[in-house]
Amino acid sequence: MIVRALLSLFVLAAAVAPAQQREFEPDKQIVFKEFENDPLELNVFLPDGWKAGDRRAAIVFFFGGGWVGGNPSQFFPQSAYLASRGMVAISAQYRTRGSHGTDPVQCVIDGNSAVRWMRAHASDLGIDPDRIAAGGGSAGGHVAAATGVISGLEEPGEDSSVSSRPNALVLFNPATDVSSIQRWGENAERGSPLHHVDAGDPPTIVFHGKADTTVPYDTAVAFCDAMQRAGNRCDLVGFEGRPHGFFNYGRSRTMYTSTVWHMDRFLASLGFLQGQPTVGRPGDPTW
Repeated sequence: MIVRALLSLFVLAAAVAPAQQREFEPDKQIVFKEFENDPLELNVFLPDGWKAGDRRAAIVFFFGGGWVGGNPSQFFPQSAYLASRGMVAISAQYRTRGSHGTDPVQCVIDGNSAVRWMRAHASDLGIDPDRIAAGGGSAGGHVAAATGVISGLEEPGEDSSVSSRPNALVLFNPATDVSSIQRWGENAERGSPLHHVDAGDPPTIVFHGKADTTVPYDTAVAFCDAMQRAGNRCDLVGFEGRPHGFFNYGRSRTMYTSTVWHMDRFLASLGFLQGQPTVGRPGDPTW
């Protein structure tokens, strides 16, 4: 019963893809993978002046939903913002138990497929194959983290000479320790990012509410501690009194703006963005 309740909270927290998000529409949708004639799509947001052959930084987001459900529109607002700042931003579809009857391992496999497809088609997308970030929230944050730190969860038959590992991670209340989650079964430790941290993992930023009862804040602390011990960059931005899903555009515009500002500054520090954020800094009188 506890596990079922936990998964229900995962799905509820990710289901805050409200009507306001309909104002953010992708410029194009591209099929990156098919499953039994059912296409999986990338929702692509392009910056002004974009053209094929550009070498822009890029990011792909994965929605939350407990590996059971969810919708790519969850990260349309963040994608639209980053496109306005010059990046190619993508919100990806992936298989879940609700949509395709798949298990959580397949969610990670699809995440790897998305990153690999982007890198293989970098010229067509107008992106730099060495500046691809992966991001996501909750279970989608887990998918993104897994693409960055876990090896071997790949779709058979894909070109393994093209790396599926992103160059940076942007994680929103991610499930980084799934070792005790029943749905993962015998794959629990195999699919747990915390248990696979190693030197050379991508620089990472983690946003997490300190009042999160779905994915406890101390799991974010443990993940970042492990990353730092391995010599990797991991910036943890904690938010007092904030619950799971606090960062969503429709949940709290203040918290959405705050996480976007920090995301902007993190990506700028890696050379993914230039110039100043176009959202106010936390604490500014106009923010």
